[in-house]
Amino acid sequence: MRSSGRNSSGNSGGGKSGGRGNFRGAGGGASRPKAGGDRDDKQKRTGKPRPEERRYDVGGSSEGSRGGPAKGRGAAARGGAKGGPRQSPQRDAGRRTAPARSREYDARTEERNRERYADKPQVKTPKTAGDQEGERLQKVLARAGMGSRRACEELIEAGRVELNGQIVIEQGVRVDPDKDEIKVDGLTVATQSHLFFALNKPAGVVSTMEDPDGRQCLGDYVTNRETRLFHVGRLDTETEGIILLTNHGELAHRLTHPKYGVKKTYLAAIQGPLPRELGKRLKDGIPLEDGYARADHFRVVENTGKNYLVEVTLHEGRKHIVRRMLSEAGFPVDKLVRTSFGPIGLGDQKSGWLRRLTNTEVGMLMKEVGL
Repeated sequence: MRSSGRNSSGNSGGGKSGGRGNFRGAGGGASRPKAGGDRDDKQKRTGKPRPEERRYDVGGSSEGSRGGPAKGRGAAARGGAKGGPRQSPQRDAGRRTAPARSREYDARTEERNRERYADKPQVKTPKTAGDQEGERLQKVLARAGMGSRRACEELIEAGRVELNGQIVIEQGVRVDPDKDEIKVDGLTVATQSHLFFALNKPAGVVSTMEDPDGRQCLGDYVTNRETRLFHVGRLDTETEGIILLTNHGELAHRLTHPKYGVKKTYLAAIQGPLPRELGKRLKDGIPLEDGYARADHFRVVENTGKNYLVEVTLHEGRKHIVRRMLSEAGFPVDKLVRTSFGPIGLGDQKSGWLRRLTNTEVGMLMKEVGL
């Protein structure tokens, strides 16, 4: 009976006699939809999805309540304010990209362009474009042994390099090593096309590059050279000392010409005693069958009893000139060694050894004869 009364009261939705059950029944039927609708309207205004509508997948894209991309963790990983790879707008919009062109299509396009411009005159590029004749100056200097390319560039920047008499400070200048004159600190640079050697000729070696009689000659010391060399001047077969070998014809000619007066120094072993005026006689001139011969310098280097070692310097190059002068003065030569040729000294170079001259030595030789 109570149950029928409770049911009837809940279904009727009457006044206060219904009690608490009537209030809950009325609230569930009328007030709850209104409250839920207010909350949805508030979330739509703020643009935030409801908790049950949020998606946390990283790969795909979720749509919010208004149709836009969701702002959850997946959007941040796809590229948002917190970093991550951004997707292109075209991919998000679902647009299709244009198909790639085939190779045959590109080939036909290129062929049509060639036919279109075949009859038109070609445009001449300026001289600064492309490869030019000659080699870069710093490359030539580096190959000649003046240092690395960077060091040679610093020489140019410092204004220490001359090209045909003009100081060069610009990088990349092209030169012809066989025709252009290149100097560093006033000394001519030896390029790769020119070779310069100094040989300490032993006694018994003939001063020729070839000997028909089969005797040992200067050519035997340079048989492995591809470039043909020739000797600068001569030394007697029994005379030892320095002799120069090169393929630079003009330099060899000037070094041996009396006009340029290149001095040569000899050490001669003679027997004494020597008079005090011997040096003065040699400097004043000794009469020979082919004219007077004068020494530029004379001094006694060593004296042991009757054995004397004297030094004679002269700029003449006549045959047997030192031996003939001392013999005419009354002192025949027992042994003769040439110790220097111009600025190039023999030093501690051993007998029979061949060495290549340094760039500084070559520059000093060229400066001696005005090259």
